[in-house]
Amino acid sequence: MPTKKRVVIALGGNALQKNGEVTAEAQKAVAKKVGELIAELSSRYEIIVAHGNGPQVGNILIHEEQASSEKAPAMPLETAVAMSQGQIGYWLAQSIQNAFLRDGKNKKVATVVTQVEVDKNDPAFKNPTKPVGQFYTEKEALKLAKEKGWIVKEDAGRGYRRVVPSPKPKSIVEKREILDLVKSGAIVIAAGGGGVPVYRTKILRIIKGVDAVIDKDFAAEKLAELIKADMFISVTAVDYAYINFGTPDESALRNLTSREAEYYSKQGFFKAGSMLPKITAATEFAKKGKVGIICSLDNLEEALKLKSGTIITR
Repeated sequence: MPTKKRVVIALGGNALQKNGEVTAEAQKAVAKKVGELIAELSSRYEIIVAHGNGPQVGNILIHEEQASSEKAPAMPLETAVAMSQGQIGYWLAQSIQNAFLRDGKNKKVATVVTQVEVDKNDPAFKNPTKPVGQFYTEKEALKLAKEKGWIVKEDAGRGYRRVVPSPKPKSIVEKREILDLVKSGAIVIAAGGGGVPVYRTKILRIIKGVDAVIDKDFAAEKLAELIKADMFISVTAVDYAYINFGTPDESALRNLTSREAEYYSKQGFFKAGSMLPKITAATEFAKKGKVGIICSLDNLEEALKLKSGTIITR
């Protein structure tokens, strides 16, 4: 029997929100469709699912901040990231398990609350840029900055938000456990929301959490590298990456070498908060002699066959 290809699939944080709906039931309904697709694909591939958490962790932070009191203080950001991993991991795992049960299959699914190691001296810690949580007026933001030690910045004319560092991932703390689960035949959900950012102390190498947000595509690519995946796929809202996106001259990118992908990136064709991290992560993976893909959920199955999506190779 031929060996299955090992695939890391990174779902965007908005993948579980249809038309911006934020209730648990609405997101679980979307997770059901995702789970059914993942369950079906697992007969042909070893699958590890990573996911974003932008909308979900934002909602958690709003709840924490609004309900904070002396007796029940708000949880820190790194803990909120862990909370979102459990929340989304639960939705996805249950959806995949139920899909197997409906088909009369008894397959394993596991969600791993994942810690992702970063460098405490990463330049990102001196230049926080990642907006998190709710919007505030300038007066409210400055008051919170003084009280909580936050860094706040104006966000595209919509108000002020807290901004946090977004360091690059160095390693995955639970990489061995995740690989053991994959080898056992389980579908694994891991590195959710980019993982909980942690660093190791110089003495004893003790692990400590740090308030930051790691880009989910960078964390998923690092995981794919560490567990020796064959393919890394970033699932987004569009079927392909485009140059001149949203203009009359837009053009879908289908098959690229890593050098071509880097050229388009350097020319500024991809936005930093949108397509650029997906292209960068897929390109980095391709440079290791593997395959990086960007596609939509609707064409994921064809993309795995290398018949759709933006496919990047060395």
